[in-house]
Amino acid sequence: MSEQKKLRCNGCGKTIEMENGIYREGFFEGRQEWGYFSGKDGERHVFCLCEKCYDKMTRNFVLPVEVEEYL
Repeated sequence: MSEQKKLRCNGCGKTIEMENGIYREGFFEGRQEWGYFSGKDGERHVFCLCEKCYDKMTRNFVLPVEVEEYL
């Protein structure tokens, strides 16, 4: 059995389950390396959101998320 990375939603704490090396639901992973002119210079922030928490967060955006189809 290979090592599996356990993910938890930073919004609600829910565990994102993995089966046979595949995550069993969609999730959003945010990454940001902060630089000069920010109050977080030199920090890297990483977080995960389940789909429900992602929808809750983006619903409050003034400008909507740009959605594109891909295949």
